[in-house]
Amino acid sequence: MIVANVRSRLDRKDAQLAVRLIARDDRAAHEEAERTLGDRGLDPLLDDPRLLRALIGTRYGVCASLPLFCYVVVRQALREVGEDDRALADYVAAIVLHFGMRDRAMRVGEVDDERYDTLAALLGAVDTVDARRSFLVRAHLGNYALWLSGLFPDRVEHLRWRRGGPDLEYYEAMGRRGFQLAADHRLAAEHGLRGLYAAVGERFGVVRCALNRVSDRLLFPHHHTPERLMRQVRDDVRYRLAS
Repeated sequence: MIVANVRSRLDRKDAQLAVRLIARDDRAAHEEAERTLGDRGLDPLLDDPRLLRALIGTRYGVCASLPLFCYVVVRQALREVGEDDRALADYVAAIVLHFGMRDRAMRVGEVDDERYDTLAALLGAVDTVDARRSFLVRAHLGNYALWLSGLFPDRVEHLRWRRGGPDLEYYEAMGRRGFQLAADHRLAAEHGLRGLYAAVGERFGVVRCALNRVSDRLLFPHHHTPERLMRQVRDDVRYRLAS
């Protein structure tokens, strides 16, 4: 089960690297970052735009742990579109981390043998006598829809225009449905996840737009198509995204 635990995995080495990346060779900036870390903790440093720029634009970025890199990228992308909930950023970063491992995106659990390659197949499996599996399938429906529509929107658009596949609105609807079903399950309350699932479902469109920006800028920065431009303009108008 994917939980919002990326921030809790960051250790002293991550904090020290964040200070160095933010300060670079500026002694005064280094002392200020150290004071911030000591007085307010790591969160303000993770939110500092200088950290993201250094992670992406300098050779020292390769020294960052995967949890640090993923959390900062996701957190600052969400803040860019006006979403400031740290728990939500933590959870979305966890999805990115987990689904980036082999074929984890197609399985509801790390040791589950059954694979799902469509959202429709997942939706058809949400009702089962096994309560735990039903809960995992519901959450995975939301997670998988967010993963596909968030990080691979160009592929979604390509399949839509070339092969008549579903559009991004379909993925949003299915993703919201999955998170709503997961939030309503009794195990969500037992694991303290009801509020988080409800929040991701309610804000699915904005979260998807934030991940689209990550995809456009970092994963596929040289892919320029009319479909991408139309998506970007449509999303800016639809969600009135913060700049």
